[in-house]
Amino acid sequence: MSATTPTPELHQMGVAELGAALHARQTSATEVAQHLLARAHAHSGLGAYLALNEEATLAQAAAADARLAAGERGPLLGVPLAHKDVLVTRDFPTSAGSKMLQGYRSPFDATVVARLAAEGAVTLGKLNCDEFAMGSGNDQSAFGPAHNPWDVARVPGGSSGGSAVAVAARLAPAATGTDTGGSIRQPASFCGITGIKPSYGRCSRYGLVAYASSLDQAGPMARSALDCALLLTAMAGPDPDRDSTSLEHPPEDYTRLLGQPWPGASAAQPLQGLRIGLPREFFGTGCDADVLAAVRSALSECERLGATLLDIDLPRTELAIPAYYIIAPAEASSNLSRYDGVRYGHRAAEYADLLEMYKRSRSEAFGPEVQRRILLGTYVLSHGYYDAYYLKAQQIRRLIAQDFQSAFSHCDLIAGPVAPSVAWAIGAKTADPLSAYLADIYTLPASLAGLPGLSLPAGFGAAAMPVGLQLIGNYLSEARLLQVAHQLQLVSDWHTRMPPPLTPSCPGTRP
Repeated sequence: MSATTPTPELHQMGVAELGAALHARQTSATEVAQHLLARAHAHSGLGAYLALNEEATLAQAAAADARLAAGERGPLLGVPLAHKDVLVTRDFPTSAGSKMLQGYRSPFDATVVARLAAEGAVTLGKLNCDEFAMGSGNDQSAFGPAHNPWDVARVPGGSSGGSAVAVAARLAPAATGTDTGGSIRQPASFCGITGIKPSYGRCSRYGLVAYASSLDQAGPMARSALDCALLLTAMAGPDPDRDSTSLEHPPEDYTRLLGQPWPGASAAQPLQGLRIGLPREFFGTGCDADVLAAVRSALSECERLGATLLDIDLPRTELAIPAYYIIAPAEASSNLSRYDGVRYGHRAAEYADLLEMYKRSRSEAFGPEVQRRILLGTYVLSHGYYDAYYLKAQQIRRLIAQDFQSAFSHCDLIAGPVAPSVAWAIGAKTADPLSAYLADIYTLPASLAGLPGLSLPAGFGAAAMPVGLQLIGNYLSEARLLQVAHQLQLVSDWHTRMPPPLTPSCPGTRP
């Protein structure tokens, strides 16, 4: 940094900036961790964190400082981050946002957590989320909602809402999230940050508290595509001994294409030759005008950089919601059957017999949205309904995947809005869960197909709330998605915008 450029406060620095400052010994991992822990306490009313362990965090920071002092280098060494509370951790409790697991301590770290720790990343704490990752607003957490820092009366999106709040409010430079039907991309859009859901199987699911096993996927959430690429490089990779669904694909450096033009393009027009498909189904009357205006403006920047926009069809988009809300609850019904009050999890204090213990324990500990999805999933898997519902939904899932492959024969990437609206008021959709389900219409298709999807800031809509641009790529094209997002962020400043100044307290739950 030049002598005329003031050094930003530590919480204003992203992953890459902090890594460079730590390597240059301009600060220490301990100093950064202490600063962000103090900030987390000062703004605990946002409800971003569910658990802190300052002793463990500072011990990790001291270990990172020792490695730096010994001359070790690495882009994440000493950089702090926080984890969504569905990724198990030894040093921090894991509740999955549910009373069922309140106070649970895992004897091991999730693979994603362990890989980031091996690179020297320092864990600040565990972040709020919808219960068992079931929700679109982070208002289904058993421990209270997280609050959008752009407007604390609004949801931050879900289920990775706490992760999005922590990054947007500068409580952490980055966070992990998980995406089952849009739970990284939608909160990234609502909070004005960048988040990527990798191809299914890119990141190990070992240690991820399961919601829907054929859909769940971990990914990074940060301020920029560069920061997400740095995290994904550490997080991704095969894990055959622990996760049979992890892809046998060699690890990649997801930063390798950043700053490079699209193949055959020039430096003046770095996206020349890139064909971006715009699904007609994403730009219809179901999307609010303010969201479409912001997305169109971002796409105009792509055109200015040389990209070609063309209309495409994803004809089964409207079937994604009914298919997802059969498949995901069915898998949830199976996955959550283990929480019976016998082996672990909440057990009712009073009961007459074993059956009543099951009923009381699950009724007391599971929230209404989780109960709703368990009931729905159990119904569609029951005798006489499996073929009529679950099997048909899986057939539709295959057709949706085929629609994407047909589209990719005409374009390189697919773009559109992340959600039909900006963030809504906390509680606005609680009484009408179907309206919350409909908010996932643009993210569900890629999840059902197992494709990578990225959300990056694309401006602002109604009430000056952030809007995200969604980029969807073909299988294993994460590096290309990040390359395009990075080029857009080189010529725009949406990803650098900060929410209004935070007050020390706001409605919410303190950890």
